[in-house]
Amino acid sequence: MDRETVLRARMKLLSTDRPVLHGPDALWVYRVLAQVSPAAYGSKLAVVLLRLSDSHRLRELPDARRGLLEEALAVAKALDAADPYRDMVLSWALRALRWEETPVPAEKPGAPADRLH
Repeated sequence: MDRETVLRARMKLLSTDRPVLHGPDALWVYRVLAQVSPAAYGSKLAVVLLRLSDSHRLRELPDARRGLLEEALAVAKALDAADPYRDMVLSWALRALRWEETPVPAEKPGAPADRLH
């Protein structure tokens, strides 16, 4: 890992007063820092991935959403069993992936949407 990139990520993280960085830089910051220190930043990376996957911007991009969810699941599985957030992010990722796989039921004939036409 490039030292300058790690330093930039740490500086970005230090510039916030929140426990977990949010916004456009959060994903790259935690991806970088989780490689350097997975015990300290792995669960935060998983949370950021899960929050991003739930973004309204990704509703029309199911492949991108699924990719983020699968990455979050892989990160959560890799967390140490003693990590206090492991079970939470693992459960969240599994539930979100199951939700993605649930087929959307077709509307019944005569449903309100049909009556408008």
